[in-house]
Amino acid sequence: MSDKSKVFTNGIVKENPLLVLNIGLCSALGITTSVFNGLGMGLSMTFVLLMSEIVISIFRKLIPSSIRLPVFIIIIAAFTTIVQLVLKAYVPSLDDALGVFIPLIVVNCIIMGRVEAFSSKNSVGKSILDALGMGIGYTWVLVLISLIRELFGAGTLLSGTAFKVELIPEAYRIGFFNSAAGGFFVFGLVSALSVAIQQAVANKKNGGAE
Repeated sequence: MSDKSKVFTNGIVKENPLLVLNIGLCSALGITTSVFNGLGMGLSMTFVLLMSEIVISIFRKLIPSSIRLPVFIIIIAAFTTIVQLVLKAYVPSLDDALGVFIPLIVVNCIIMGRVEAFSSKNSVGKSILDALGMGIGYTWVLVLISLIRELFGAGTLLSGTAFKVELIPEAYRIGFFNSAAGGFFVFGLVSALSVAIQQAVANKKNGGAE
């Protein structure tokens, strides 16, 4: 696997920000009660991360190390504001659902960590791959958690959109999945499943090598 491929795929599985690095968990547990919310948050985060990494990588040699963190925050805040204004204008229901978690993207550990550890030290091309990989990794986990919580907690899929489907009658829904504890429970299940799959793949590779 080439160096660029590794940069892109690391964030999706091996260094997944939620399942492996365990950062950015507040939004993962706070807004994942519907697939619509999870997808919206994931795409918003990916956009801010991508644009921030591009800008910081371009100007990385011009930013004095003594003020790099304030500069990073200003850049991230600018793109976060763009996302918030777009949501308010075109998808107000999603903006209401995500609430304070959109402004909090500015101080999200995933973005701050990547711009500090990666884009401030690497080329624009690699920074784009890193941002897309981390964004996709963050988004697919959010969507999976949201799908499980919405399906069993609300009995629906894609609520909040014109494509809403009701799959489970109200009498058979489990309200626990709509609670904060339910979010932790589902996140734990997804994390355990991810570790089990990666371990099985590693064992298979080791067995094949022998």
